Amino acid sequence: MNAWSCTFPVLIFALLAITQKFQLPWLPRYDWLLIFILIIQWIFIKIKFETHDELKVIVLFHLMGLCMEIFKVWKGSWSYPEPGFTKIGGVPLYSGFMYACVAGYMCQAWRKMELKLVGFVPHYWGLAVAVAIYLNFFTLHFVVDLRYFLALLAILIYRSVDVQFKLKTATYQIPMLLAFVLIGFFIWLAENVATFFGAWKYAYQHENWQAVSTQKLGSWILMVIVSFIIVAELKHFKADHQPKPKSY
Repeated sequence: MNAWSCTFPVLIFALLAITQKFQLPWLPRYDWLLIFILIIQWIFIKIKFETHDELKVIVLFHLMGLCMEIFKVWKGSWSYPEPGFTKIGGVPLYSGFMYACVAGYMCQAWRKMELKLVGFVPHYWGLAVAVAIYLNFFTLHFVVDLRYFLALLAILIYRSVDVQFKLKTATYQIPMLLAFVLIGFFIWLAENVATFFGAWKYAYQHENWQAVSTQKLGSWILMVIVSFIIVAELKHFKADHQPKPKSY
């Protein structure tokens, strides 16, 4: 089930590898990537691999990711050196789907593995921390970087919360904080693969590819916290607004 939940990210990495290896005609690589990803999303909806609600979450995170990419490229944190017609502020439109992959995986895993949060879940506190973490990715360039303080808040809020999930007929449970770290670690590994295939480049990767700095691992864990909390809140909101059966 977990492997099926990774279908969208795996397909994107396959596209990155293929389009780097084989130059496609008529359009720049970044534009082909956007076209292929949109086709994948259309197919997922048509075959009901993905629900319309999950597509809405992917669109939301695509926009959030694209905003961050435009800002970070403007600040010189990384770049997209290849040409493309579908670029805004130096950022190709396909890039937002790299963030949407995380939310897409979480939505798929939530449904397929029947995820449940066990323990007290402070919804408003969690959402406030998620918003603060996301905004800090922008404000750290102008004021004090609060990532360590916000990470500490997240630890305090979710220290006693577990994630329960099913694999086949067995039910398992792990601490939510451990889930944050594990998912962040695998995304950091995936980022190494993505930069190797030229999805984007950090300043120190332009001449020769180098492994992504381990400092980015902390950033990805924070982004996982943002993604998980928003997906959880959307699930919570939908459950609260489901039509209740009539009693007679």
